[in-house]
Amino acid sequence: MSAPSSASSATAENAATERDFLAPDAGQKPPGPTPSQSRFQVDLVAEAAGAADDKSPSSDASATAPEGPDSDPGVSSEEAKGRFRVVNFADPSGAGSAASPEAAPAEGLQNGDTVMSETSLHSSTGGQHHYHYDTHTNTYYLRTFGHNTIDAVPNIDFYRQTAAPLGEKLIRPTLSELHDELDKEPFEDGFANGDELTPAEEAAAKEAADSKGVVKFGWIKGVLVRCMLNIWGVMLFIRMSWIVGQAGIALSCLIVAMATVVTTITGLSTSAIATNGFVRGGGAYYLISRSLGPEFGGSIGLIFAFANAVAVAMYVVGFAETVVELLNGVDAIMTDETNDIRIIGTITVILLLGISVAGMEWEAKAQIFLLIVLITAIINYFIGTFISVKSKESAGFLGYDGSIMWENMGPDFRGETFFSVFAIFFPAATGILAGANISGDLADPQLAIPRGTLLAILITGIVYLGVAVSTGSCIVRDASGNMNDTVSSQFAMNCTDAACKFGYDFSTCKSEKDGCRYGLHNDFQVMSLVSGFGPIITAGIFSATLSSALASLVSAPKVFQALCKDNIYPGLQMFAKGYGKNNEPLRGYILTFGIALAFILIAELNTIAPIISNFFLASYALINFSVFHASLANSPGWRPSFKYYNMWVSLAGAILCCVVMFVINWAAALLTNVIVLGLYIYVSYKKPDVNWGSSTQALTYHQALTHTLQLSGVEDHIKNFRPQCLVMTGYPNSRPALLDLVHSFTKNVGLMICGHIRTGYRRPNFKDLATDQARYQRWLLKNDTKGFYTPVFAEDLRQGSQYLLQAAGLGRLKPNTLVLGFKNDWRDGDMMNVETYISMIHDAFDFQFGAVILRLKEGLDVSHIQGQDELLSFQEKTSGMKDVIVSIDTSKDSDADSSKPSSKATNDDDDGKAPTQPLLKKDKKSPTVPLNVSDQRLLEASQQFQKKQGKGTVDVWWLFDDGGLTLLIPYLLTNKKRWKDCKIRVFIGGKINRIDHDRRAMATLLILFNKMIEPYRLKEDDMEQEAAERLKNSEPWRITDNELELYRAKTNRQIRLNELLKEHSSTANLIVMSLPLARKGAVSSALYMAWLEALSKDLPPILLVRGNHQSVLTFYS
Repeated sequence: MSAPSSASSATAENAATERDFLAPDAGQKPPGPTPSQSRFQVDLVAEAAGAADDKSPSSDASATAPEGPDSDPGVSSEEAKGRFRVVNFADPSGAGSAASPEAAPAEGLQNGDTVMSETSLHSSTGGQHHYHYDTHTNTYYLRTFGHNTIDAVPNIDFYRQTAAPLGEKLIRPTLSELHDELDKEPFEDGFANGDELTPAEEAAAKEAADSKGVVKFGWIKGVLVRCMLNIWGVMLFIRMSWIVGQAGIALSCLIVAMATVVTTITGLSTSAIATNGFVRGGGAYYLISRSLGPEFGGSIGLIFAFANAVAVAMYVVGFAETVVELLNGVDAIMTDETNDIRIIGTITVILLLGISVAGMEWEAKAQIFLLIVLITAIINYFIGTFISVKSKESAGFLGYDGSIMWENMGPDFRGETFFSVFAIFFPAATGILAGANISGDLADPQLAIPRGTLLAILITGIVYLGVAVSTGSCIVRDASGNMNDTVSSQFAMNCTDAACKFGYDFSTCKSEKDGCRYGLHNDFQVMSLVSGFGPIITAGIFSATLSSALASLVSAPKVFQALCKDNIYPGLQMFAKGYGKNNEPLRGYILTFGIALAFILIAELNTIAPIISNFFLASYALINFSVFHASLANSPGWRPSFKYYNMWVSLAGAILCCVVMFVINWAAALLTNVIVLGLYIYVSYKKPDVNWGSSTQALTYHQALTHTLQLSGVEDHIKNFRPQCLVMTGYPNSRPALLDLVHSFTKNVGLMICGHIRTGYRRPNFKDLATDQARYQRWLLKNDTKGFYTPVFAEDLRQGSQYLLQAAGLGRLKPNTLVLGFKNDWRDGDMMNVETYISMIHDAFDFQFGAVILRLKEGLDVSHIQGQDELLSFQEKTSGMKDVIVSIDTSKDSDADSSKPSSKATNDDDDGKAPTQPLLKKDKKSPTVPLNVSDQRLLEASQQFQKKQGKGTVDVWWLFDDGGLTLLIPYLLTNKKRWKDCKIRVFIGGKINRIDHDRRAMATLLILFNKMIEPYRLKEDDMEQEAAERLKNSEPWRITDNELELYRAKTNRQIRLNELLKEHSSTANLIVMSLPLARKGAVSSALYMAWLEALSKDLPPILLVRGNHQSVLTFYS
């Protein structure tokens, strides 16, 4: 979470004041957040200042308390009363050692308000611990508003992600600790609010703890100097004059302005992201990945680090070429020009590597020296423009003159265009992220990055404009260098060039085949000519190239190290390791050195240079897009303290960067986009286990909310009907067959909510419910199941189902179909469970839901089988959770922790048969669990819908028109990959008198049915009427003789249908059949259950479906 802007922008100057008011002295804290020390802000309260006015006996004791390091004896008693003051618990004299958390844990003090003083507090869990607290000298709690409390006052250290270099993470008391009853163990929950430290955070905490003596840079040395050196490249000295010659002063200034606009917008965007929270190392990668997520960050991070590594080679080759030119001038070439560039480049990059590996402090000193040389060279040039020397006039330097300026104002393109000249200049404007790239080495990145980057863009932009105007105002475009090319008297009238005014006529060399050798168009070294002392310009060129190479050599490993630490690309983990107090990425330096050396040996970078520029531009585009995206998502977490940005300007900046990419080199731009897209797809596919609260998440939420609201304003239409299922699964892994089948026809089509009713709790633990909700939702995602897990606490199953039927879902995304597993063991347990089960179906119809019941002859519930599913993989397990799998046996669980009574197969007992080979294993530490035959069959049956179904049939027995749901579900099912080879066969009702004809054949089956329902009959004829009514009221599921007679035909129908199903559909992969209806209040639950039993027994998987009798199909287009 990013700190609020007012806190995040706190400067170093006022940090001491803030610490004095809100937090203990950071210097006295042990490094890293240990649970005992960062549980609360545990401090001694120094009240010496106010003791004079407080005459209570306890305040006398406090007057003798040792003074904390932050206490100020000079504070008046009025001031002491008017505000609270927190001081350190570390007692310098040792007298207050009893206050340490290890000495006396705060047992039982959980009321969150006033703690009773001078009494012995007992825990109601047993009262074995007796601790005495003196609330004025050695208290555990903050002295706030005149009484002691564990309710913490606001403190910036509560809002840190980890024990970051800027301060130690503290943990405020949890809501449970302030609110729960006193008989709970106060520290049983461990860390508060899910703030357990992840391994990465623990590493960061350890790194922070070991960070004493680390070299940190301010905004000038860390950002301004680096950015200026990187932006002032070779272009300033050897290309700027040529650009003016081609484009003229006006268009040259436009080119500089256009490049500066792009970099300024990017600088503003960088500043906005950098001031939105604490910035760690990684520069552009860190900014983009924390804003847009690991997909964009990972792809840009890799190419940005690579671009910096190749940029080292580009700058070093630029340096080597200049050296070789000098050697050539004095005829000192070693072998040939190409090999000399390789030799000098290799030696140079080794020296630069040595400076980098020596540490950031040495590198910073080298950068300061190079900057001084560079600034001297620039000043030397500007001084030279005002010193006119006769010997330089023939080379085109004639001094400042209005006519020269006017002549050079317009363009004179020779083989170039405006955009090709812009493409050559633009790389000179890059380098604005040089400071941000070492964000981990900055003392205050939030202050340094905006100030240093924007000031560097301003200064370098002004210098580029100054050089463009000055060169165009005092140097002509063409000159021969020949002192004798003067204007003769007879041709004076025909000479119109600006040089004619000074007595020179360079028209002869223009007309020659080789052309002129001097002037803006022809001499790249014209700035050396103009300058007061030429060798200083050469030194400036060396400085510009070497400083840019050094900055890139440092940036690439730092960015790469941050990328590897986040483990976005698993194979690169070895480069995350840092060495020394500054955590230097030595392995990254070696890798960067290797890449740079490889490209130096090529010694031909004309094809590589535009790709590098495009890589940088892709980074700039994404930084700008990050700001636009974060602003568009409107997340409360986006609140930069830097306010001078605009989301639309940032979007324009992103588009401009993309346009410039294609202007510079369209082929390289296409290649860059392909590489970024490829890396993006790879990272998206790998799904790194990170959560940085990116704006992508925020925008997803924003869009989901907007679309859900829009959907709520639209009337439902038959064509858009989707089965949205509330599936009573219990724990999602306890009934896999039910989950898999429903998921098959709801995946990417409709909503699926896994309902779980938890009953039987005397005191429901709502915190556990929330924890389970998160865990099982992760389980669903891990298993690629598109659904939601929704648990509720309720008095009984029926009440819980009513809660879910009424409240599950949101707007139009609400379930319209209740899905249950068939209650296989309905005859074994309490018949009131059957009453509840049937009532749930009646409730569904009352709420205008459809109802679906799945029956497998083996059963559905596999939760009693130990190790039946790896519920939480070890990576997924949250710290503190001991169980690897959840084993639920509802027949023995007094809490009835399931959505309904267990639907195990009736043959669940171990019948003495030899155990088969185990199918699954328990936790790795536990021995293998052998399974009996029935459990093995149950486990196999539970996985049957996870496999491809092959060429079979889905038999639809559409007996009653329920609106079409009975037909829609099989259609949706066979659209899926697993079921697409299955054919749908539809059966409908036959002749009316057919059942009468087969009555004799059914006689045996009727006898079996009567035997089944015999225990549940009321037999009211054998008892008095009052007794019969009393029994019916107490046991409403009982079947009356009248009811049995009234529904005899319906009973016969269920039995006959079972026969027909066995006859025609015994080999079907799935049977989908109309669910028989029972009138509420007229048909007892036992009779209805018996109908369902008789209809569906001894069959392949059968789905009994009844829609809500509203059309879900239409033949209109």
